[in-house]
Amino acid sequence: MADQTFVIVGAALAGAKAAEELRERGFDGRVVLIGQEESRPYERPPLSKDYLRGEADRDKAYVHDEGFYDERDIDLMTGTAVTAIDTAASEVELGGGERIRYDRLLLTTGAEPRRLTIPGADLDGVLYLRELDDSDAIREVAKGGQPLVMVGAGWIGAEVAASARQLGAEVTVLEMSSVPLERVLGPEVGAVYRDVHVDQGVQFLAETVVEAFEGSGRVERVRTSDGRSLEAGAVVVGVGVAPRTQLAEAAGLEVDNGVLVDARLRTSAENVFAAGDVANHDHPQFGRLRVEHWANALNQGPAAARSMLGSDDPYERVPYFFSDQYDVGMEYSGYATGWDEVVFRGDTGAREFIAFWLKDGRVQAGMNVNVWDVTDPIQELVRSQRQVDAARLRDTDVPLEEL
Repeated sequence: MADQTFVIVGAALAGAKAAEELRERGFDGRVVLIGQEESRPYERPPLSKDYLRGEADRDKAYVHDEGFYDERDIDLMTGTAVTAIDTAASEVELGGGERIRYDRLLLTTGAEPRRLTIPGADLDGVLYLRELDDSDAIREVAKGGQPLVMVGAGWIGAEVAASARQLGAEVTVLEMSSVPLERVLGPEVGAVYRDVHVDQGVQFLAETVVEAFEGSGRVERVRTSDGRSLEAGAVVVGVGVAPRTQLAEAAGLEVDNGVLVDARLRTSAENVFAAGDVANHDHPQFGRLRVEHWANALNQGPAAARSMLGSDDPYERVPYFFSDQYDVGMEYSGYATGWDEVVFRGDTGAREFIAFWLKDGRVQAGMNVNVWDVTDPIQELVRSQRQVDAARLRDTDVPLEEL
């Protein structure tokens, strides 16, 4: 395959790990990894956690060390935009007009923050978190002691709020739902996270809609639909992300909440694959899902690389993600969009427990909070889809492996 060219569009974790996998698997053709950011590929979880708090430097965030790409003859093109994909000619077009022919193409274009369009949304100090520089800007505000308003209490919002509070900022969180993370975790587990933040001095305003940002050139206040006016040295907006599908759509690929891929991560276009945040994957167990988390990018990028090399193995890992907020760490395994009940094992008050989301007596997902080394049995419960006795699931004297 020495005469072939594999092009990867999107130089973050999924793309970088795919390029690494191609070389690990012995591909000796040309590998081109193209990214819009000037930086070499880096991981995003630190941006809301230890990097934001100044506990880790940029080097800790990078996927590979500086010499990695040259050493493996990976053509890393940073600060480069891909403007079009021509599937008929098997070419990508770059911003300067250059065209690169590909034998296989992988899209790892990721996702971008959803932006608010309310009055004042373009004021200075209205921040979003996606890139290293965004995290730097949030840190400066948090360290400066100015009041910080967080709009949205999803994973990004909750983690940024925790890190900012740990840096000493006054933090107010505005959330349209009744508790943080309600859409993902439901009201019972969401209430645990609400209490975690309130106990740390965060002002949590539930069922609150932002109406406008106000200020002279820079945001100074946040006005809510119930008439409140909140002082703000800065605002961080975390109201979800949208997959970056523009290139795929323009190229005629099938798109629906991401680029549609089959179990092997193949798109509707011949020799074109997708992985990571942008991929809406036909999972063998869970059906269609698009996962916006680190572990998915880490593992799905290499799986796509193997498919590019001809592997017939489906991508069937159980979705997994983690979050650290203050002294509360968690790991979540599975995919629960609907459930009959949430079963708790352990002490929610002490924030040492496992929560299980059950449907028809089967575990759809499990989340361990400050309880460690249980991911494998939780994932096996999810994978097996065996019916379990809720009473035994609650009983800490019954080993998870026995269930």
